Amino acid sequence: MSKQQDAIQDARALGIPKMLILGLQHMFAMFGATILVPILVNVYFEGEGLSIQVTLICAGLGTLFFHLCSKLKVPAFLGSSFAFLGGFQTVAQLDSGIFADMSMGEKLPYACGGIVVAGLFYLLLALVIKLLGVKKVMRFLPPVVTGPMIICIGLSLAPSAVSNASANWLLAAIALGTIIIFNIWGKGMFKIIPILMGVLVSYGAALLLNGVGITNPDGSAILNFAGVQAADWVGLPPFRICRFDLTAILVMAPIALATMMEHIGDMSAISATVGENFIEDPGLHRTLAGDGIATALSALVGGPANTTYGENTGVLELSRVYDPRVIRLAAVYAVVLSFIPKMAEIIGSIPSAIIGGVSFMLYGMISAIGVRNVVENKVDFTKSRNLIIAAVILVSGLGFGSGLTFMVGGTSITLTGLAIAAIAGILLNAVLPGNDYVFGANPRGDQTRGVALRPNVKTEK
Repeated sequence: MSKQQDAIQDARALGIPKMLILGLQHMFAMFGATILVPILVNVYFEGEGLSIQVTLICAGLGTLFFHLCSKLKVPAFLGSSFAFLGGFQTVAQLDSGIFADMSMGEKLPYACGGIVVAGLFYLLLALVIKLLGVKKVMRFLPPVVTGPMIICIGLSLAPSAVSNASANWLLAAIALGTIIIFNIWGKGMFKIIPILMGVLVSYGAALLLNGVGITNPDGSAILNFAGVQAADWVGLPPFRICRFDLTAILVMAPIALATMMEHIGDMSAISATVGENFIEDPGLHRTLAGDGIATALSALVGGPANTTYGENTGVLELSRVYDPRVIRLAAVYAVVLSFIPKMAEIIGSIPSAIIGGVSFMLYGMISAIGVRNVVENKVDFTKSRNLIIAAVILVSGLGFGSGLTFMVGGTSITLTGLAIAAIAGILLNAVLPGNDYVFGANPRGDQTRGVALRPNVKTEK
């Protein structure tokens, strides 16, 4: 049976209760990484950084807005972007000009102002694509570029999975093992919620181990409920209006180059996973605009930049439920949680080791999708140009772990490894001789990349 026959395109056929559970699974998949961004930013700003409540409501509303922009067709969740962490750290360290006498809390709105401008850059690229057409743009993004980029997206996240899992390998193994068991041998509803079962079973194990006094290998408690006890049941997100300064804009805005390239890679990955032509319909210009406006609106009220989440793409691959309605349920959950600080803290108490165990599967799935795209598009690696492009993308994406920092007008700017990989791959593909890729010439191959002109048309092998 083919993938398209196995997949569930309309989750309403499963019934409302099962849809609600599937939405919960997507929420768990994004939650750990989404709240980790404000946690890390708070470290940079000495406790005066981003709010978890604001982060959650911006992720939820940003996802819903993205779905509106993309005609309710694309099953993507927009969570907190890690690409801007270096920018936040740089702004926190600014100590000249208007920033000389500012507290950390006063600097944060300027960092958010820079993100607003970064989000607007998405609209410029969307306009270019709208005017020139997606076919001309995709000419510069053949399988030899997008395939390795998708592989990099998954593998670049791998250290995070290992780092989290290393906090308690037993819990990580329980989470990963549970996911595998339910995905392979699960029956009925349990087969399509392996991620949720992995979280629940491993969290139950964590409660048991913590209850009998067992600690993590480093001596820390497996579970910490201090934040839960201190949190209120109901509370409004503490919004903060952004502010603008050229120095902060020059730090934050160029990072959009990285996130826009990641967006294109993520759209290719989601399209390939679902087997639909999201780059053609609703169009890359619409998804870019939705992502950019969601990012700008989030930063406008003191939230982080948003980005399409690979974790949720992994859930799509595992559950084989491709209905965007399920993603929108997860977005609604995030909005509701933003008004319930205590519940957000309960979910936030999930040990990082469990998140790591789950990530082993999710991040690996993303890279596997990239490998599949390269294979099914029949990329010819006997050609030196293809080998060179793929090699440079992989080394750049994985080698520049801390990005590349350089000075522009006295301001430090950092490009992430994925941005460097995307730029290098696109430039090499444009300048090296022998580029014989024609968009739409291989419908079967383009279909696996999610960029086919008519993705649902069957072609001869």
